Amino acid sequence: MNKDYKILLVDDEPDILEIISYSLESEGYKVSKANNGLEAIEIAEKEIPDLIIMDLMMPKMNGVEACKQIRKSIKLKNVIITFLSARSEDFSQIAGFDAGADDYITKPIKPKVLLSKVKALLRRRFSDNDNQLVQINELVIDRSKYLVILKGIEISLPRKEFELLYLLTSSPNTVFTRGKILDVVWGRDVIVGDRTIDVHIRKLREKIGDSLFKTIKGVGYKFVN
Repeated sequence: MNKDYKILLVDDEPDILEIISYSLESEGYKVSKANNGLEAIEIAEKEIPDLIIMDLMMPKMNGVEACKQIRKSIKLKNVIITFLSARSEDFSQIAGFDAGADDYITKPIKPKVLLSKVKALLRRRFSDNDNQLVQINELVIDRSKYLVILKGIEISLPRKEFELLYLLTSSPNTVFTRGKILDVVWGRDVIVGDRTIDVHIRKLREKIGDSLFKTIKGVGYKFVN
């Protein structure tokens, strides 16, 4: 099944590209490589990968800027993007998620662990195609098409923002704990901090409406209709 998945690796270190691409290709994935953000955008537009694994700091165009540009492309709206960076600071991770990344993995990481994370990301990407539709007032969410329409206008959301919105709207006025949100949206195979949820909620408030999301201090969040 892995042979059907296309992965784009983006890093300016040849050794990193070689090691990771070898591990992925050994598992049957189709792997393309780029050395910087500009090259990544060009290859992504041509090949439409299922997953992009991208370094943060690179020449010509860094990962954050490349991620922002990729997210503007209609053709690439469903591509999963994860950063793979040696920078582990909170502000670097937040910048990555603000740019539209679905995940953030910190180097160094063992090849087997990376493969496990890749499988988890792709598994969530291609599961749940069950044509579920949520409609709350003027907000329509089509889970099968990853489509959000607000007041007749399509809203483009990165995958994690979409999954978080879908979870909260699946049961309006229900409080979802942080643990539940992390488990459903990110999965047990991915380790992220509480601030990751806060960043995604803030972005949803900006795009969907601040008053629709209520914070329950010390517990979690709920969607208010």
